[in-house]
Amino acid sequence: MRCGAVAAAVLNLLLILAATAPFCLADNVTYDHRGLVIGGRRRALISGSIHYMRSTPEMWPDLIQKSKDGGLDAIQTFVFWNLHEPIRGQYDFEGRKDLVKFVKLAGEAGLFVHLRIGPYACAEWNYGGFPLWLHFIPGIVFRTDNEPFKAEMKRFTAKIVDMMKEENLYASQGGPIILSQIENEYGNIDAAYGKSAKIYISWAASMAVSLDTGVPWVMCQQSDAPNPIINACNGFYCDQFSPNANNKPKMWTENWSGWFSSFGDPVPHRPAEDIAFSTARFYQLGGTFMNYYMYHGGTNFGRTSGGPFITTSYDYDAPIDEFGLLRQPKWGHLKDVHNAVKLCEEALVATDPTTTSLGSNLEATVYKTESGLCAAFLANVDDKSDATVKFNGNSYHLPAWSVSILPDCKTVAINTAKISSIATIPKFVHQLSQDSTTARDALVSGWSWINEPIGISSDSAFTKPGLLEQINTTADKSDYLWYSLSIETKGDEPFLKDESQTVLRVNSLGHGLYAFINGQLAGSVKGNYNNPNVSMSVPINLVSGENKIDLLSLTVGLQNYGAYYDTKGAGITGPVQLKGLRNQSTIDLSSKLWTYQIGLSGEELGLPTGSSSEWISQPTLPKNQPLVWYKTTFDAPTGSSPVAIDFSGMGKGQAWINGESIGRYWPIHVAPNAGCTESCDYRGSFSPSRCMKNCGKPTQQFYHVPRSWLQPSSNTLVLFEEMGGDPTQISFTTRETGSICSQISDTHPIPLDTWSSDEETRKRAGPTLSLNCPYPDQVMSEIRFASYGTPQGACGSFSHGECSSKEALSIVNKACIGRGSCSIVVSTDTLGDPCRGIAKSLAVEASCTLLDPPADAHDSSIRSL
Repeated sequence: MRCGAVAAAVLNLLLILAATAPFCLADNVTYDHRGLVIGGRRRALISGSIHYMRSTPEMWPDLIQKSKDGGLDAIQTFVFWNLHEPIRGQYDFEGRKDLVKFVKLAGEAGLFVHLRIGPYACAEWNYGGFPLWLHFIPGIVFRTDNEPFKAEMKRFTAKIVDMMKEENLYASQGGPIILSQIENEYGNIDAAYGKSAKIYISWAASMAVSLDTGVPWVMCQQSDAPNPIINACNGFYCDQFSPNANNKPKMWTENWSGWFSSFGDPVPHRPAEDIAFSTARFYQLGGTFMNYYMYHGGTNFGRTSGGPFITTSYDYDAPIDEFGLLRQPKWGHLKDVHNAVKLCEEALVATDPTTTSLGSNLEATVYKTESGLCAAFLANVDDKSDATVKFNGNSYHLPAWSVSILPDCKTVAINTAKISSIATIPKFVHQLSQDSTTARDALVSGWSWINEPIGISSDSAFTKPGLLEQINTTADKSDYLWYSLSIETKGDEPFLKDESQTVLRVNSLGHGLYAFINGQLAGSVKGNYNNPNVSMSVPINLVSGENKIDLLSLTVGLQNYGAYYDTKGAGITGPVQLKGLRNQSTIDLSSKLWTYQIGLSGEELGLPTGSSSEWISQPTLPKNQPLVWYKTTFDAPTGSSPVAIDFSGMGKGQAWINGESIGRYWPIHVAPNAGCTESCDYRGSFSPSRCMKNCGKPTQQFYHVPRSWLQPSSNTLVLFEEMGGDPTQISFTTRETGSICSQISDTHPIPLDTWSSDEETRKRAGPTLSLNCPYPDQVMSEIRFASYGTPQGACGSFSHGECSSKEALSIVNKACIGRGSCSIVVSTDTLGDPCRGIAKSLAVEASCTLLDPPADAHDSSIRSL
């Protein structure tokens, strides 16, 4: 064999190996102003955040594959310090904490990884990701030029870097990690730290670079990030962002796909059209790396949510929902945007863009190279008016608040305001066992209970004069801290004299409080996300002689954001007073000798595991009473759909499945009635309060139970109910897809999988409506609605307009029934012309059923009839 033939054979082998094992060869990662340079190739990359600890290892492969299928190049994740080092020097990287496994899975799927070590994270995570023991190191001040803090931060950062190096996970070693991050959003609050902030950031940058990862480091929201650190943008829009040096690429580390939710508030929703607009605008104006925060939000299992008051659900309105299902049309629409951007990638990274005005709020941005590559973006940034523009001799219609992407500077591959992806209507289906008559009877075999003692019950209780701050006292080992005091009254005290009742007044830093007088609940109060502090003023009855005052203070996740956030306390700081109802005479109890108990008796006894011998089931199940532990056994819902518990009927507490904590529940905390909208106008700058859902309903009613935590039968559910509820009212549900829908106009761009710059090819393809059942073993069993003409409404509420083809339903039935997927060209040739001269669209709603479809039913395409 000739030398040239040998070289060619070796090259072919290397290409095959590279395709099957993308990260087997070391890639040097550098950057310039037009992007990251990986293995000598400049890239425009699309990334999405998935926090491994907010799902389970069993879910990771599917989440990663759906991310890749959605057009992502990379996965981004935080590394939470308190998760991995709960006790100083004792590390945990097992199970959901197996960072190495998660990174390897991403690499095996052919995706890059951006590792955000921080180690400060924010992320609505408890204490911002810092371990509580850090707070107790003498002389420490977080996130500033403080030697004790810097020593600990460097030690943990180096620990993570060394772990990655040992497994050869950096791209410089042949692994998938192409970026690391040090610190997080410090520029938002660094002014509070004065001159020390600049010293600290310079130190953090030098420390990170010294760890020699072989890949670039990023600081987000840090305009003074020193070289060679890349500064990056976070926000709903980052198209106007510029890096702080001409040799750095324009990077967007957090494109917020939605927003977090907090107990007692409505649930934010960000429309797919708006996030698609923000993404396209970023790449239009020179962006090279963009990451969705979140792409899959997941669940705050256990006591990991921060805030305080952040819900157990961290769904974040992300393209992949909390349960691991595709959120449509957001996932599909963004996939189409990603595909269009990728068609432009070669031009995007080769040259700088040139932007010209096409009129008021109208822009054309062109990437054109000397070799003939050309890609264009046409933008209408007006939030009200559509427009028609002339570009390169052609006419283009631009809806308000939209971007059209033209990979060849002529043909529109996608307009961000025109959704071609299917929409789905998810639903929770209550599960019934064979012999049950209602969903609430389903699967559960009966209840037993244990009453939590009111006040002090532990041998580890202690007495101190005055009121102790809660976090310093509990070190966050529990949500709960008891404050207990006994007082003697004779009846002639000034605050009791001539009074039928006395008022107990308590001030607290939050986040909630229960007051018991002589063993009886006298009152309770709760804070909220915007005001965690609480105060109580409640009438009480005191008896002559000894009176016992027991105050149960609770946290709902610790502060995770802000300058000096670690100094934001919790618990009862006082004053605690008794006051006459009429004569206003007051006695202050704050400096008395209080007895304290950290946590609950049930926690000390290990009740969350369900294994105690003290559970009772007679005589009568206590309902709507505070401080009760409940236990039952249940069978897992059949099938493979995600599982959730509907906590309707309960107040507030915590829940465990087979010893695993699914988090805090609080269904009684209902969002205000006002502030939500039936539909959301995507046009105009988004904010979390703009598009709200769930008004007048519990902020969170359904709580994710990972399938991998369940066995077919004899599962144990344990609840601790604080406020009072009826456990017989809860039920198990599965997360299902109710309907799939699509609506495509005859002016939509052609499908991206058939995109071509050739006009004849485009004409043959035409705008196409496609439907796909969410699972491979499903087929369409019913077409609930079909109309070609001027249909009205949205998925789940379609109606016929004045113009509607009589043949549309039969045509769609023929194309789709019994098939897992189908597609129909939206044109008068296919569907007839019910109203000449009017722009028309085809709207379809279908339902899918678990059936065995025909062998040829999964790839049907109706092109003409």
